[in-house]
Amino acid sequence: MPKISKLGYLVPQFPGQTHIFFWREIQKIEDAGVEVCLFSTRPPPPGLISHAWSQSAMERTEYLASTSLSSLLLSLPRLPLGELLREGIGREFWRDVLISLPAARRLAQLCRARGISHVHAHSCGRAAMIAALAKRLYGLNYSISLHGPLEDYGPGQRFKWRGAKFATIITEALLQDVRPKLGEALPDRVVIQPMGVDTDRLHRTAPYQPPQPGETLRLFTCARLHLVKGHIDVLQAVRLLLDRGMDVRLEIAGEDDAGGGGFHTVLDEKIQELGLQDHVTLMGAVPEETVRAKLFEAHLFVLASWSEPLGVAYMEAMSCEVPVIGTDAGGVRELITDGQDGILVPPKAPEALADAISDLASDPKKCLGLSVAGRRTVVDRFGAGRGADTLIREASRV
Repeated sequence: MPKISKLGYLVPQFPGQTHIFFWREIQKIEDAGVEVCLFSTRPPPPGLISHAWSQSAMERTEYLASTSLSSLLLSLPRLPLGELLREGIGREFWRDVLISLPAARRLAQLCRARGISHVHAHSCGRAAMIAALAKRLYGLNYSISLHGPLEDYGPGQRFKWRGAKFATIITEALLQDVRPKLGEALPDRVVIQPMGVDTDRLHRTAPYQPPQPGETLRLFTCARLHLVKGHIDVLQAVRLLLDRGMDVRLEIAGEDDAGGGGFHTVLDEKIQELGLQDHVTLMGAVPEETVRAKLFEAHLFVLASWSEPLGVAYMEAMSCEVPVIGTDAGGVRELITDGQDGILVPPKAPEALADAISDLASDPKKCLGLSVAGRRTVVDRFGAGRGADTLIREASRV
């Protein structure tokens, strides 16, 4: 089977603060000799553009969002009205279709000009709608990835999935959830393909050192600032630990979706309310080099998500041999085995989280064991090259 030579790669609002995974996968695809042509819906808010590679990524990305009335009018006669009407899902669906039509036309034109026969949409939201319309109206082949609960990606999912040549889904749990919801719209080829990380880059140059008696416990969290990421639960756990007499310092890397004017302010107020000004720092959106440096400094990585499809942030910490405490939520169990390569606590349980932090902080042998086992799990199962290999193999079969 001949290998595909060019691949369209469509990511919404690229490059955002959480898009390191996509950038590393793109590099792995290109290392394999496949040219990647980057597309996105629109640039992210300025406050979320944080990486050293962000500017170069933006310069090579074609942004598809368009308000061109002429492009919309030229696309309307091509609409597959029969298929769309069968969806019958209401105003939000039709609004998404109309917004996506000019972008779908532009995507098809750009792909035709560049000799691209296949586009992978790394989302089941508007990016997937654009790709689905480009297929129905202009014959462009596409595939999609599901990174979280189907309900998070808007209406019209059966329309988006039905035209895809193949799909990747990051966990077995998500696949089992979508099967009855999509039914016959699920593509014949579905691959369980987790996100991955660059384990060569995320590798310690000095051995991990567990916390020592009397030393300030250094905790690190990296996640966008959002209620469901459980940041407030971690703040409450830190307050509990301080009240027990433990000296704790927490740094949180990440920003809210508004670039700093949203949930960031809620967390600022909570830090003040709990009296944690001298113990907690909100770092905002930071480059990957800063995240890596903070992981190398940390005694423990803590992320208390209420729901987490899988968790690239956990992978990054584990790759850097930092013991991880997470929550038994969503698909995290497909990454972390409790007590073996990380610790899992129930979501929305600050006291259980504080107990887990305290127990690990007082058990250096356990910390060292989790450090080694966590790194081994990510190297064996969650390298960035696996996703690249999957996309190349499956797109080459189209």
